[in-house]
Amino acid sequence: MYDFDSERVEKLEQLKQMGIMPYPHGLSVTHTANQVHELIGERDNDALADDETEVCVAGRLMFKNEMGKAGFARIQDDSGRVQVYVRKNMVGEDAFAGWKKLDLGDHVHVTGRLMRTRTGESTVKASAIVLAAKCIRSLPDKHKGLTDPEFRNRHRYVDLFMNEESRDTFRKRAQIVGGIRDFFQTRGFMEVETPMMQTIPGGAAARPFVTHHNALDMDLYMRIAPELYLKRLVVGGFHRVFEVNRNFRNEGISAQHNPEFTMLEFYWAYANWHDMMDMTEELVSNLAQDVCGGTTVEYGEHTLDFSRPWARVSMADAIAEAVGLSSTDVVKPEMLKQRWLADHPKDTDSEDLPVTMGKWFQRFFDHYVEPGLIQPTFITDFPTEISPLSRRNDNNPETVERFELFVAGKEIANGFNELNDPVDQAQRFAAQVEARDSGDDEAMFFDSDYVEALSYGMPPTAGEGIGVDRLVMLLTNRQSIRDVILFPTLRRLGES
Repeated sequence: MYDFDSERVEKLEQLKQMGIMPYPHGLSVTHTANQVHELIGERDNDALADDETEVCVAGRLMFKNEMGKAGFARIQDDSGRVQVYVRKNMVGEDAFAGWKKLDLGDHVHVTGRLMRTRTGESTVKASAIVLAAKCIRSLPDKHKGLTDPEFRNRHRYVDLFMNEESRDTFRKRAQIVGGIRDFFQTRGFMEVETPMMQTIPGGAAARPFVTHHNALDMDLYMRIAPELYLKRLVVGGFHRVFEVNRNFRNEGISAQHNPEFTMLEFYWAYANWHDMMDMTEELVSNLAQDVCGGTTVEYGEHTLDFSRPWARVSMADAIAEAVGLSSTDVVKPEMLKQRWLADHPKDTDSEDLPVTMGKWFQRFFDHYVEPGLIQPTFITDFPTEISPLSRRNDNNPETVERFELFVAGKEIANGFNELNDPVDQAQRFAAQVEARDSGDDEAMFFDSDYVEALSYGMPPTAGEGIGVDRLVMLLTNRQSIRDVILFPTLRRLGES
């Protein structure tokens, strides 16, 4: 049996004995707390005395002050808080007796008229007050508040009604996601849904979650990206598509990573990667304007400037500048190895050191470049080796027409001109399979159905994925991804 708060359970029984239902239904609400404040406006008590408007409000009891045959309370709904004045000779003896049994955290339903107290506070003068739902857990200390991040993440429902900051974060998250949908729909993009359980995981280099379908007796993978299915739709004739939905990656948990996360992916036929960068600038700067009131946004110790245009720097140039190599030496694996060992003399195990330019670029970029990319910056021209789904650069086949967006030291977006040559794609899938057989468990599988789809001809297309959770972090000044996901993945209690 669950261990309830014994004192509150006892009050619950007392209320039942008084004939008060602790969990009634059929209670209607006519106004929110915020609407009550709007109704009262700037009017004084004399003006309100002639107003016969009756309101029915309901919310969680967050403050209570008993004063003999009267008392004040503050109730909170999803719009805010409003004060309630309760008087015995107005609500009746039985209702007042029930009022005296109420605890902080209880949901109450109040009917009454509008008034203003002597201190000027907008108030509902109760003519009836009813318990709407009994809370049988004690609330966190009202003075210290709810500050423990572990408790807040595990008990989001408590965090939300105790912390206006958290409520505001998730209101803004909803605003951001709604803004994304409006942005694309007004530009002729169609919102679609693609499978979350897939026979072959694809679209990203990541370790998938595996599940099993009993009726078909087959293993399935939770999707790591919707990319390959969205590009099948482009082949099918939907030339502007987008999806906002969940991805699942079997990776570590940190302030930047949650195994289940939200991605925006969009694909645009007859557009190119420059168009995608332009569109990304427009999307994010518009969201910053709508959510934060301007394109200058505070994030931790940084002031981010989302006004356009943003910097665009090739990966080779970014690495060369960061470590002091020339443009010719930065593409030589042996020179990169020497430079790495100069900074990491103990890292001499040859089995752990990359051997190709692509792998060295990834290591150098992650270590030397990414943490310093604070203002919005597009890193472009990635090595082909680490970009198995991107179109090669016509002038330099060793690189691809790909970019990633970085803000505040975080990767926010990844986009590129899509590889639509089925023969080249099959060869790159084969290279990924070889890497997987050599021990790279994040390498891609060979998706023969996707290659077949490309064989029917995909028009020139550009595509992009944007991490919604990380974007929300930036626009709400939250340092941990757990603070912008309502119910983040957490270790089981008792595990370190």
